Amino acid sequence: MPDSSLILASSSPFRKELLSRLHLPFDTISPDIDETRLAGENAQDYVSRLAKEKAQVIANDHKNAIIIGSDQCAYLNGEILGKPGTHENAVKQLQQARGQEVVFYTGLSVIQLSSGFCEVDCIQYRVGFRELTDQQIEHYLITEKPYNCAGSFKSEAYGISLFSYMSGDDPTSIIGLPLIRLITMLEAVGVEVV
Repeated sequence: MPDSSLILASSSPFRKELLSRLHLPFDTISPDIDETRLAGENAQDYVSRLAKEKAQVIANDHKNAIIIGSDQCAYLNGEILGKPGTHENAVKQLQQARGQEVVFYTGLSVIQLSSGFCEVDCIQYRVGFRELTDQQIEHYLITEKPYNCAGSFKSEAYGISLFSYMSGDDPTSIIGLPLIRLITMLEAVGVEVV
């Protein structure tokens, strides 16, 4: 891999699909970082820090490359909802979310060590959940199996049926990679997107 390439610091197939929409050649490398939340760290700072750390760990080995890092969490009533991992946890998350507004925070970082470029941002997106019955939740989870998605849903697929509204400046942020903000970061580091 040439060291002057564009690298997505992620193993997420969702982020990879989103970045491919920009028609830029890129590689993916999965970062190995500790994703433990720091004591007292709020949701915005948490995902911003992880996005930067993911990009930084890859940048250390690819100093001329432009590295993109991203991380996301769902926030509901003062609690961060991560990836459920299991069916049982997903049921609990969706039961908590019914009739509520969930805020998604997506941290985004672009780093190029050789030029000293580093930008970090946090993009917010709000989703209102319908008053879902337990049967609707069960049907959705069996159909979609979103166990590796923060908040237990995929908005780009059948998960859209769970919502009463969606609100934010960048609909791709809820999937995990805010392309509108990313384009301005890439252009700032010298990558022509259009």
